[in-house]
Amino acid sequence: MQNAKDTFYVTLQSRLAALNPARTIVVRGVVRPGTLVEENELPSAAVPVDAFRLQWTGLQANSAGPLPLVAMECSIQYATDGSSGNGSMDRGRLLSAMDAELAAALGAEPHMVPKMNYAAAGAGIAATPMGTNVFWADPVFGAATAVDERLERTSTVQVFAYQEAGEL
Repeated sequence: MQNAKDTFYVTLQSRLAALNPARTIVVRGVVRPGTLVEENELPSAAVPVDAFRLQWTGLQANSAGPLPLVAMECSIQYATDGSSGNGSMDRGRLLSAMDAELAAALGAEPHMVPKMNYAAAGAGIAATPMGTNVFWADPVFGAATAVDERLERTSTVQVFAYQEAGEL
């Protein structure tokens, strides 16, 4: 399952960065594309705004076929405080822009990518292709909510992958 989660995250991050390269966040002093997986970050009381935060919130496995099919729910949370130059009165426009970016990234064809193993990636080592794909459904956008001066939304997407032999 971890390979499928990593593959989906890297795919979404690269698609979102291509759509809006200016959407970045600073995590521990490093500027990164504006997408993160909360379970992979150090706990923090501060909620990043103008960024997409992924959480894996559901899991189902069907072992009826030759390879188990795993369905995972990914919750994508994002928020904006608006821009100071506009007195935060552009929160709705900025949230709508994030909605459009997420819809475009997840709606872009194909809705599947080869599953990759990122366990050894880094330090000049490339991710290793696996034998199956990761694929996903269209996102479901929740209602926008106002929390103090912040406007936020949670969208969910179902992500599917076959569990290959030897995967955790």
